Amino acid sequence: MTLRLALALSLLAAPAMAQTLDAQTLDDRHLPVIPRTPAETARIKAILAPPGDFTAPEKFEGKPGGATTTRALTSADAFSQASENLPFAREMDNKLGNGLFRKTWVAAPASTKASDGLGPLYNARACQDCHLKDGRGHMPETADEPRVSAFLRLSIPGGTAPEGIADYLATLPEPTYGGQLQDFGAPGHAPEGQMQVSYTIQPVTLSDGTVVELRRPDYHISDLGQGALHPEVMLSPRVAPQMIGLGLLEAIPAADILALADPEDANGDGISGRPNIVMSAEFGVPMLGRFGLKAGAPTVKEQSAGAFSGDMGLSTPLHPAPSGECTAVQTDCLTAIHGQEADMRDGLEVDGKSLDLVTFYSRNLAVPERRNLSDSQVLRGKEVFHAAQCAGCHQPKFVTHRLKDQPEQSFQLIWPFTDLLLHDMGEGLADHRPEARANGREWRTAPLWGIGLTAQVSGHTQFLHDGRARSLLEAILWHGGEAEAARETVVNLPTSDREALIAYLESL
Repeated sequence: MTLRLALALSLLAAPAMAQTLDAQTLDDRHLPVIPRTPAETARIKAILAPPGDFTAPEKFEGKPGGATTTRALTSADAFSQASENLPFAREMDNKLGNGLFRKTWVAAPASTKASDGLGPLYNARACQDCHLKDGRGHMPETADEPRVSAFLRLSIPGGTAPEGIADYLATLPEPTYGGQLQDFGAPGHAPEGQMQVSYTIQPVTLSDGTVVELRRPDYHISDLGQGALHPEVMLSPRVAPQMIGLGLLEAIPAADILALADPEDANGDGISGRPNIVMSAEFGVPMLGRFGLKAGAPTVKEQSAGAFSGDMGLSTPLHPAPSGECTAVQTDCLTAIHGQEADMRDGLEVDGKSLDLVTFYSRNLAVPERRNLSDSQVLRGKEVFHAAQCAGCHQPKFVTHRLKDQPEQSFQLIWPFTDLLLHDMGEGLADHRPEARANGREWRTAPLWGIGLTAQVSGHTQFLHDGRARSLLEAILWHGGEAEAARETVVNLPTSDREALIAYLESL
């Protein structure tokens, strides 16, 4: 038995997580929280109750981002609007953060010292390269298409779990190429390799006779610059997700998310979500993972700092190495000229103020208002959504923490359609690569708000972690594991109900 096979089998048989970290331990220290009063807690419980009437929209349903909600533009800029309740005094910070998010970095040495330090190995030259128009990335359709919004994670079995995090599935970066394949190199540096994807068509016949062709992807790497990969390497493709509503997701109380976890399926509904717990690079303690496709980052700031380092090879206060994630054997990368100047930017390529501005911008990309929510077909689709238990993972609504000096995200009723928990999605979507507590079949529930605007903003309708689904229906049909029953319900729906469900999702 190979080490990789043994690891995969152990993941499938992993026990329920030990309850060593509770809501009190995971204290949301990243937020300036004002505790709720008992009266507020009771009012919130009533507001979050499931709908009992599907003949009309729920109160405030049209504003999925609460007071941050912006009007729904008909252009590709629909995801690039600031929180509607952003104070005038913070508008300049938002514009500066936007400028840094769009900024194109260059390799050192350069005359533009405020913009050098890229690489030496990297996947993108700007945040906006992957999150074009602040929207969703996509997998290349042809071998010649640029790969600036998709990449491969790399790891091998091994490593040591952080103290205090039960059921942590430790891995190590690939010894030669690190934790992420970089497919671009600064002048004088060859890329690490090129991700290649091919597809096998897998037809699915629905109960009304409709045949849907799913694409099953197969990934491999060509043009490896420094020799073969480790024999036990685990590959996991990633497509950049949309950016809207991140600050609101960050402001959901950890206790409210943990209350939805049911690792042993005690209620018998077949759904057993569980939280990912990760070590915080900023605070040095275990925190609830919220961001990334396997919930591997606890805050917007840490997700942003990780992207600066892993995607662009830029140093930040949280990841101060100027060579990004270059490994010990990549000596040319480690010894390359970097963009750190002792008398500039705190001696970093991206200083603390710049990281804070990008974080602020990312927190305040507003969710557009709903469309057509009173339409009879959309309302029927909402009823189908709940009847099929889609809301068992795609939790419709939360109320965020009351926050001091952070008015945009403070005490908002929001409709993100995610529980931010990990769920076993079945063998069809498995990448067999663990990340912290997430095993090789688990993924964080993706938020659905704004999903109906994907084509308008991003120019495509690719969904799921690797963009294999070319429509919302294909995305549903890839669901397995805990979502298998919901998938089968959709397969067997009458045509009109299936079309209503898609209409409802497109209204989000």
